[in-house]
Amino acid sequence: MDAPQRPKKFLPHPFHYHQELEVIIDNLTNEGTGVARVDGWVVFVPFTLPGERVRCRVFRNHKNYSQADLMEVLEASPKRLQPPCPLFGQCGGCQYQHLAYEEQLIWKRNQVAELLRHMAKIEHEVLPVIPSPVEYGYRSKITPHFQKPREGQIQDIGFLRIGTRMSILDVPQCLIAMPAINEALPALREGIKARSDQFKRGATLLLRAAKNGVLTQSDQIALEEVDGIKFEFQAGDFFQNNPFILPAFVQHAVAEAKACGARFLVDAYCGSGLFALSAAKAFEEVIGVEISETAVVKATHNAQINEITNCRFLAADAQKVFEVVPHAGADTVVLIDPPRAGCSREFLDQLFVFGPKAVVYVSCNPATQMRDLVLFHEAGFKLHKVQPFDLFPQTKHLECVMTLSK
Repeated sequence: MDAPQRPKKFLPHPFHYHQELEVIIDNLTNEGTGVARVDGWVVFVPFTLPGERVRCRVFRNHKNYSQADLMEVLEASPKRLQPPCPLFGQCGGCQYQHLAYEEQLIWKRNQVAELLRHMAKIEHEVLPVIPSPVEYGYRSKITPHFQKPREGQIQDIGFLRIGTRMSILDVPQCLIAMPAINEALPALREGIKARSDQFKRGATLLLRAAKNGVLTQSDQIALEEVDGIKFEFQAGDFFQNNPFILPAFVQHAVAEAKACGARFLVDAYCGSGLFALSAAKAFEEVIGVEISETAVVKATHNAQINEITNCRFLAADAQKVFEVVPHAGADTVVLIDPPRAGCSREFLDQLFVFGPKAVVYVSCNPATQMRDLVLFHEAGFKLHKVQPFDLFPQTKHLECVMTLSK
């Protein structure tokens, strides 16, 4: 049998291309990938679990680690499950379907603690991860993709294959999506393929399950309710995608904000008003601040339909977020829920000058949260509580709520 063709940019040290190794997995990364060591050299093997002995095949060497494909599990972990999705291991969406759910929660907690130690240089208790009440069928929004038609026909409609940037895997059903989405998906797929001649390039589809059905157009208005508060927003806009855990998640963030005794709350990345409106009962006044004027319009509308009168929303330039806040920092708690990239240095400098009594930092990316935590620490803030929530079972993702005060 001929040797496989080595890619041009392949680094030949320490393993040759497609060299097979037998390794013991001793850890998991926060990407959900198994970690093995060969004479001290790190080898990453996806879809493996700690304690397992596996056979793997190297496909890339980096300066200080290698990547390998899993070929065979020789000795399985007792925590290993048979993944229910036939596409697990090919689809890039899920990383943990082969791991018992209670173990997923343990590893996610460990990973937050490890990030705290290594990135923020802080030893602090990480509370047990709050589990999702629903382990499958929880996602209220999915966005399948397809590439431009080949020979006049759209081929695969789905998600990126694991380890690729362009290759689409056909996904007829997604087990972590809500049942209503999976019911609507076949007809949408068939309709797209029947209109293949109308597409000159690839596209991304939208399916959002809301109180008013499954919406497929980004400008349609979605209706949601969280703990008795109604929300209206465009189907394509950001809104947390696990409605089953959302009440507990929001209640925790609001309770942490209230506990510091501040009279006022500023929600600094307020979006359509999820946290701000949920917190209104607990404060004299809540101010939601957004750089997006359209988000401010939607949040203001949501306050009106809920008859909440002590909550207002302001559009602010990114350089002047806290200039629009009329209250003293000492009387105010700030809640922040930034995008995955975390907070900009510019925003944090403004926040530190404003000097709030406390900060509740909600993050979907604990790595950037820990990076920002270093700056909070330098600015004189103390970390009080670290509470992860598993909004995304079967995947590497989680949300983490940190409470800090001056």
